[in-house]
Amino acid sequence: METLYLVKPSLAKKDEILAYKQAFTGEHLHGGSHLQQMDNFEEWLEHVENEASPATCRPNRAPSSTFICIREQDKKMVGICNIRHHLNQEFLVHIAGHIGYSIHPNERRKGYAKEQLALALQEAKTLGINRVLITAADWNIGSQKTILANGGVYEDTRIDPDDGDRMLRYWIKNL
Repeated sequence: METLYLVKPSLAKKDEILAYKQAFTGEHLHGGSHLQQMDNFEEWLEHVENEASPATCRPNRAPSSTFICIREQDKKMVGICNIRHHLNQEFLVHIAGHIGYSIHPNERRKGYAKEQLALALQEAKTLGINRVLITAADWNIGSQKTILANGGVYEDTRIDPDDGDRMLRYWIKNL
């Protein structure tokens, strides 16, 4: 397995991040901190930076840290993830959880999601998150396997009011 690592998004990775966004046309990009919805990269980067701090995070939102996942061998971006520092909204508690993530469509089925989630759990630990809630839609078998491979324990299933998806909720002890 190739080595992966997480870094904060930056202007230096603009072209790669925008190409990543483009690869998700017609598919929801999880863990991108609204990358898919924002047209201006610099505004998105500022948004990501602001969301990381309680002082600059939008009102009634949980501070969150966004990372891009880089493959060591060629320094290529293969994924993105977002870690919510705490669960302060019903949507986060019931549907989204602490960590959202995605892998580039061309890089799936290589074990990268499992490794990226393990790296995100390490980052969550540095934030003091010792019990991590992660969710996956019932149709997303790959994500379910990723969560289980990282120690996820199934708790229950809830319905996403936005799209009707059945969301499986898992907890990971992150000690």
